[in-house]
Amino acid sequence: MLEETSEPTLELIKDEMPEWREAEQLRAEFVSGGITNRNFRVFADGESYFVRLAGQETAALGIDRDHEKRTVECAAATGVGPKVVAYFPEHGCLVTEWIEGPLVPPEDLKKRETLGLLVRSVKTFHEDCEPIPGAFSPFRIVEEYKEFAESRGLEVPEIYDELSGTAAEIEASFQENPVPECPCHNDLLNANFLNCGDRIAIVDYEYAGMGDLFFDLGNLSINNDFDEATDVMLLEMYFAEATPARTARLKLMRIMSDFREAMWGVMQQVLSDLDFDYVEYADTHFQRCKKQSEDERCRRWLEDATGRV
Repeated sequence: MLEETSEPTLELIKDEMPEWREAEQLRAEFVSGGITNRNFRVFADGESYFVRLAGQETAALGIDRDHEKRTVECAAATGVGPKVVAYFPEHGCLVTEWIEGPLVPPEDLKKRETLGLLVRSVKTFHEDCEPIPGAFSPFRIVEEYKEFAESRGLEVPEIYDELSGTAAEIEASFQENPVPECPCHNDLLNANFLNCGDRIAIVDYEYAGMGDLFFDLGNLSINNDFDEATDVMLLEMYFAEATPARTARLKLMRIMSDFREAMWGVMQQVLSDLDFDYVEYADTHFQRCKKQSEDERCRRWLEDATGRV
């Protein structure tokens, strides 16, 4: 039996993992912080593994676990993500290597050296990773989330209609001069960054898919509360120059990132059994999204975003 946990799924897969089955010492620790899944660190004779057990009905959130497993393998091949050790789709379980290293505090991401390491990892995933399964569009995701939530009897907040108009304008602006799709992570929270000294590893690829690199940049920016100077530094590190078109797309995708996050919170109100206040979570992101969309520069961003990137 695994020490220090009563998680039945871990007991089920134990006998299918040779590294665990034959271990003299085997124990598991719950890893706190997740608001979708249940995560554990398993120790087996001195080796550590990260175990992610999928939350309820996560397919409704746009998560395909087979796609996720393949994406993690692709990210690992570039040196950005962890290696896959085992996958048990019947149990919603993915086992990867445990990457040793502290989380990166959001304030550290505003420092040139740390941001430089992260940008290198993000750009490596975008450019060196082979095409991954699945597609990601924030414009479609918010629509799908609304439809699903309403199908479960939840009344979506009225602010959705206002923000969906803004989203339509942003999408139309981007379509004037689309950028090629590339592998994107789409959930660049600091909780997914591990400082390994000479590099920053990126974990948790469940929302990854082929998409617009500017969503990753905007998502990174808003999730970690970047200021104007840090946004410029981010673009200069990624592209060498922060042009008006690049700046505009980053700023507009900050809006779409919050819209997506707010609707994710709405979805979890009908899906999750975790002890977390998803109503407050959704409202926080709705209000921040609205504030950003009312920025007096937004009209200029919509115009600038049509330019050559």
